[in-house]
Amino acid sequence: MSRIFIATFASVYPLYVAKVEKKGRTKAELDQVIEWLTGFGPAALKDHLEAGTTFEDFFADAELNPRASSITGVICGVRVEHIEDPLMQKIRYLDKLVDELAKGKPMEKILRP
Repeated sequence: MSRIFIATFASVYPLYVAKVEKKGRTKAELDQVIEWLTGFGPAALKDHLEAGTTFEDFFADAELNPRASSITGVICGVRVEHIEDPLMQKIRYLDKLVDELAKGKPMEKILRP
């Protein structure tokens, strides 16, 4: 099992915030991207952060966006569409969206139409 599966979402979330803010994006935009992917609105996201939910439980509770499979490209040297482990693929989907946000991609492109 990968260590990221048992890492808490709350331990990684501040890194996502720092990454996007460093590039001129906002925490609100990050939260919007997370909501698009997982279905977690502000209250649910806050609950997961406060509860110290692991990535495994975070994605087990999520209702993944039906368009998530349209997230393609390379993250950490691996094409996300070729990742076989379903949980790792979901984590990498999120990583890819955070990268796109940090790179200045327009929200309407990130939130696949």
